[in-house]
Amino acid sequence: MPTRTLPSGETIPALGQGTWYMGDGLRSREEEVAALRLGLDLGLTLIDTAEMYGNGASEQLVGEAIAGRRDEAFLVSKVLPSNASKQGTIKACERSLERLGTDRLDLYLLHWRGGTPLKETLEAFEELVEAGKIRHWGVSNFDVSDMEELTALRGGTAVQVNQVLYNLTRRGIEWDLQPWCRERQIPLMAYSPIEQGRMLDHSSLKRIAERLGATAAQVALGWLLRQEGLVAIPKAGSPRHVEENRAALDLQLSDQDLAELDRSFPAPDRKQPLEIL
Repeated sequence: MPTRTLPSGETIPALGQGTWYMGDGLRSREEEVAALRLGLDLGLTLIDTAEMYGNGASEQLVGEAIAGRRDEAFLVSKVLPSNASKQGTIKACERSLERLGTDRLDLYLLHWRGGTPLKETLEAFEELVEAGKIRHWGVSNFDVSDMEELTALRGGTAVQVNQVLYNLTRRGIEWDLQPWCRERQIPLMAYSPIEQGRMLDHSSLKRIAERLGATAAQVALGWLLRQEGLVAIPKAGSPRHVEENRAALDLQLSDQDLAELDRSFPAPDRKQPLEIL
């Protein structure tokens, strides 16, 4: 399993498991739990969730999946901006820990910017670290100006990751945010790496996939996974889907493949607003 290095020096898998829309009752709970457990078996030990996902149902599902295997997982959750005051963050974290059935998070993120001053949320993160309830903290959906504001605060350079929307159809971060984070060795975590499946009928992806004996989703994931300092967290609600995602790590995209993808999904030629789903 290729890894990425956090500013703390700890390594995490380059490919993890997302859980947005999991635990909402639309699919078999047993199948979703089995998928997460298979992911742990295959080395996809980073599991990303959030208090927002299903109003806590996703965290409960993850808690069920990691029961008895907590030490194998690198567990990520997020606090909503509406809860991001100092005391609100601490209480939200405690609720997440209860739903997850654990005494600690490996990484706790501010889900996006809200009305609470960053300084206040940061104070809560530091208190949670001191209490042993979280090991690291980071942010999500932060653009360059947000990151600059954050890292100018006392303790702000302890940020470990920035989780953002990034895939072949959403390449705006390549203009400025990705270089900014790469220069400071802050990994980016790409959510919705296959655009929730909406890109998979694109002719270029299908053509390259056929050439490689792969799936369109594996090509899209492989394009991300070849990049340094990037972690992809696709959702997989079934064991078969988990196996498909894991196999993307073995995909070798040629220069011809990459050039074709660049033609079909052009890189940005100017600053773009940070996209959010």
